[in-house]
Amino acid sequence: MSAAHSTVTDTPVITTTDLRKVYHSRDREITALDGVDLHVREGEVYGVVGQSGAGKSTLIRCVNLLERPTSGTVEVAGQDLTALGGRTDRAGAALRAARSGIGMVFQHFNLLASRTVQGNVELPLEILGISGKERSRKALELLDLVGLADKARAYPAQLSGGQKQRVGIARALAGDPKVLLSDEATSALDPETTRSILQLLRDLNQQLGLTVLLITHEMDVVKAICDSAALMKNGRVVESGTVAELLATPGSELAHELFPVGGEPSGPDRTVIDLTFHGESATEPVISQLARTYNVDVSILGAAMETISGRQIGRMRIELPGPFEDNVVPIGFLREQGIQVEVARTAAAARVKETVK
Repeated sequence: MSAAHSTVTDTPVITTTDLRKVYHSRDREITALDGVDLHVREGEVYGVVGQSGAGKSTLIRCVNLLERPTSGTVEVAGQDLTALGGRTDRAGAALRAARSGIGMVFQHFNLLASRTVQGNVELPLEILGISGKERSRKALELLDLVGLADKARAYPAQLSGGQKQRVGIARALAGDPKVLLSDEATSALDPETTRSILQLLRDLNQQLGLTVLLITHEMDVVKAICDSAALMKNGRVVESGTVAELLATPGSELAHELFPVGGEPSGPDRTVIDLTFHGESATEPVISQLARTYNVDVSILGAAMETISGRQIGRMRIELPGPFEDNVVPIGFLREQGIQVEVARTAAAARVKETVK
């Protein structure tokens, strides 16, 4: 596939405003979404991450109004879907037309066992009223795009999990959508297959200029392909931004989840520091320069380095001898090198962070 990069613009393609979804069960109310504001830009891969029950699946189903929000608005490509949807659960013609520009990939594939691979991809085209010859041409073109040109006549039972998901992706692209929604699309797959599906989603994003909104509970998915991300807890977005911005935000919970670094201090009077490296600072020998310049013994307690959107990002936990007050100058030196510095005090039962400002 083409290696050309899709251009991320500042134009919002998906916007949710104060989105709420409340389920009623007998005498109970369950709030699945509690005032969610989300802004997904044109051409980006946006990941929504959180544990089970955080509200991720409800959110993505509200984006195309498979679930009707209790209140708030959903805009996709400039159209207010909540206004198009009216007040009932039945989708009107205007909403169905708007949905044709939104592809959806499901966790468990949702393929029809009685149809061939080609037949499954043709299904949405049949619903759109596309003629048989054109359906066939389009389906074969999409199967080639996802690497399954030789499986057109096979049935789902003859495919691996990864191949089934590729069929699901091809089917989601049948209506030439501008937006692709992915609902835990890789959580049922093994790690190697997951990597190949994520690479396919990134390739499609770049090749077709697709805006991709995916939900996941796996931080590795966010690291692998996401330009931006949001962390959800208890139906609310507690952090959001580009991955680079989040990694540069002191105290970011998502940054620490993406790049966990551990390590306990070797003794009581020690200063433990978490460092985040971006750009050029990620490749400079900053730690050795620190040791030489201030004649200080530096212990590396943990480190992680990744490439995010073509940029090297690193996190490291180091230990300096002496209390914080004795290390103000070395810490200042690290900040001058363009490194984000946080002091971490590690106790037996808890870890408390103090941001160096």
